[in-house]
Amino acid sequence: MLDTSLESEEGGDLVFTQDDLTAQALVVVDVQKAFITGADAVPDHRQLQGAVEILLENARAADVPVIFLQNDGVPGAVDEPNSDGWQLFFPPGVHEAVVRKSEDNGFDGTGLEDMLRRHGVRSMAICGMLSEMCLAATARAALEKGFTVILSHDGHATYDVPAGPGNSQAVPARMAARAAEWSLGDEIILLAAAGDVRFEAVRRA
Repeated sequence: MLDTSLESEEGGDLVFTQDDLTAQALVVVDVQKAFITGADAVPDHRQLQGAVEILLENARAADVPVIFLQNDGVPGAVDEPNSDGWQLFFPPGVHEAVVRKSEDNGFDGTGLEDMLRRHGVRSMAICGMLSEMCLAATARAALEKGFTVILSHDGHATYDVPAGPGNSQAVPARMAARAAEWSLGDEIILLAAAGDVRFEAVRRA
């Protein structure tokens, strides 16, 4: 097996095997109508729609597990359960799972880990939103549980961050998304585009 060297955020080289660079599952985080359509959509919603569509197409072609996380917002929120905004933007396939959650971390209080372990998954691609919240929390938890996590730069999005206390400046959504990538550290595998993510089903003995 050949090793592939990637440049880390600190400028050094990280070494990953080809298996590390191949996703055995796709986890789609909170791609719900409230966040990706209409006036309240994230600024880069069209780019995100295209990237997630590519990931779904390639994951399905490789016959790997596809798992949708669906956030249950509090009463009155745009993603309140059973509201229009709560609905998933991309319809799951017949054999694809939907995991409902109420916390940022998609593993917290859900069956996500058991589902991945049951399929023998060791590496997963992740996409969705919001970059610095549910996506980052779920990716970080996956790393802590020993999964290899692959993220494409175009496969996640968030909102502009408004100006804050102490004369802090507003942060454009793309910069906030990039900062979220950075916060995940060197363990995550970051690729440029959704089309760069390779999928391969787990081979069972």
